[in-house]
Amino acid sequence: MKEIIFLEPIFKEMIWGGNRLKTDFGYNIPSDNTGECWAVSAHSNGDCTIKNGAYKGEKLSSLWKNHREIFGGAKGDTFPLLIKIIDAKADLSIQVHPGDDYASQYENGSLGKTECWYILDCDTDGQIVVGHNAKDKEELKTMIAEQRWNELIRVLPIKKGDFFQIDPGTVHAIKAGTVILETQQNSDITYRLYDYDRLSDGKPRELHIDKSIDVIKCPHVDKNTDRKEIRMEQAVVEELETCQYYTVKKLTVTGRQTFDQTEPFTILSVIDGEGKIDGTKITKGDHFILPAAYGTYTVEGKIQLITSHI
Repeated sequence: MKEIIFLEPIFKEMIWGGNRLKTDFGYNIPSDNTGECWAVSAHSNGDCTIKNGAYKGEKLSSLWKNHREIFGGAKGDTFPLLIKIIDAKADLSIQVHPGDDYASQYENGSLGKTECWYILDCDTDGQIVVGHNAKDKEELKTMIAEQRWNELIRVLPIKKGDFFQIDPGTVHAIKAGTVILETQQNSDITYRLYDYDRLSDGKPRELHIDKSIDVIKCPHVDKNTDRKEIRMEQAVVEELETCQYYTVKKLTVTGRQTFDQTEPFTILSVIDGEGKIDGTKITKGDHFILPAAYGTYTVEGKIQLITSHI
């Protein structure tokens, strides 16, 4: 099948969301408190619709269930990845995700949640939470019980183009003024550790202290963020992350460049600029899938994309 599969995004309103999914990407968002665009998702909490071609109108989950050949016969009950764009107008809660084993046992057989962030934009003094300062579980429990959040939480400076791999057990939070593209396992399990005592509908949002303590890794160990660059004639490919769940790359095209699609399927998200892929116009905010055995494809224009595959 030599057909590119474009997807219709799904939007989620959040207490911390804003309007940059509209102003930066041109999306038709439900309100000025829209925090998430689920751009490529087959999750039951947000299942994207196919926009074009032979499967127009079908859900991505239906394609995974009924047309596994599109995905190279990849294994698994659920489509493995979920791609989001997140607009944090305010700070997100301090949170942590479980791994597969813990989620399977305590969250009705769910997948765990390994994820990574590409910083699309941030304030000039932008910050992000990754990690904590407790030396072991006992100190972690004490610092949480005594609400010593400023001591516990590790805040890092960020700039546009930074990248972070967030393994299960990593304390993390996106802070105000930040827009990211997130590549993650197909899971919606989040444990909220601290929420700045905010109220939603007059009540504090639920916290998950015991489960958070269960899964937080102590001590925190930084991930290696070295990025390997491959220079082509009219493109640069940056290898951002390869782990057991996904490989994520950034493509920067400055003319016309041909690439090989050799994966079971490839997800592409346009994060800046515009151009064409095999003659089809693409622009910032488009998300699409190249099916198995698509073969070579040509991207032209001044355009940046994030790609992912299993």
